[in-house]
Amino acid sequence: MKNCILVGVGGQGTILASKLIAQAAMDKGKQALTTETIGMAQRGGSVVSHIRIGSEIYSPLIPLQAADLVIGFEPAEAVRALPYLKKDSMVIVSKRAIIPVTSAFSGSNYNGMEMMSYLKDHVENLIVVDTDTICRLCGSNKVVNLSLLGVAAAGGVLDISLNDLENTIRKVLPEHYIEMNIKALHLGAKSITEQTWATH
Repeated sequence: MKNCILVGVGGQGTILASKLIAQAAMDKGKQALTTETIGMAQRGGSVVSHIRIGSEIYSPLIPLQAADLVIGFEPAEAVRALPYLKKDSMVIVSKRAIIPVTSAFSGSNYNGMEMMSYLKDHVENLIVVDTDTICRLCGSNKVVNLSLLGVAAAGGVLDISLNDLENTIRKVLPEHYIEMNIKALHLGAKSITEQTWATH
């Protein structure tokens, strides 16, 4: 069984990313269960998606210390999800910080650097992705989710390949979004080996 948690804030496409993973797994004949926790998502609140892939899955919720992978769309959200991470498992995180609604109201100068330092100190298998560069190359800020999925697929953590995800994208997304998202997927995968976009 593979357990993956996706965390981000409202508007980043976290739920779409979880649905793409689950659909790609089901297209390969695997069982997949998902569930989401959404807190003020439309206002930039936390979004958490649990995805379980395998056989004989009885609950979509991943227990603490059981996740094989955490994909963080935002550094603080990735830190918040660390209690779910299994020992020696992987965290993939975008280095783009998004000021939480509560911090924005209080005038906080949060920029994500403290959270990134915490992740580097506490996660052995960490991939940090410069999603801003990938979004710029794709011409859209809406492809953070696909760029991170590309990293996950290239890393082989979920037993879902780039080709599997590409086929799912072509089946699920509206036609005018397909090529842009596939480009982001492949740039994300490429970023694992190019230190200008990702660091381990």
